[in-house]
Amino acid sequence: MIKNHSLSLSFLFLIFGSFQTEILKRQASPAMKLLNDLLNMHDGFGDDAWLKDCRKRMAETFPREDPFSILMPPGFDIDMHQGPLRSPVETDNTLLRVDFVREVDALLHEVRLIEEDEEEAGKKGDPEAIARKLKQQEKKRTIRQVEALLDLALNLKW
Repeated sequence: MIKNHSLSLSFLFLIFGSFQTEILKRQASPAMKLLNDLLNMHDGFGDDAWLKDCRKRMAETFPREDPFSILMPPGFDIDMHQGPLRSPVETDNTLLRVDFVREVDALLHEVRLIEEDEEEAGKKGDPEAIARKLKQQEKKRTIRQVEALLDLALNLKW
């Protein structure tokens, strides 16, 4: 009976955790949603292929930053002076590259501060410290991926 109760509680905690994750995803900013999507695109193997796919996704997501596309909305023919005159940035929920870079950079700064605190706390040799160390290695790998995405966004060319 106690085992079933323990298993039921574990199952409920897992369900609660997945609900919390889903709620956080829905409340996330467009930049954090894009970052999550880009990280989820990684298959765990080919970093070069993954970065190539991320570059393509970023180029599709961020509006072009050349002078004509900033001043004129998509669909406006500059030669014929015809097309819509509304500003897409004001009417759409367009994610600008600069906003993405700013949010991801701020997130990295926060995570690095937390990482420094956790590294100081996990210098023992007990099993819990080993588990924390493995978790820290996974976090560091993710941080390196986020840094690569930030660099890619900073140097993105259309």
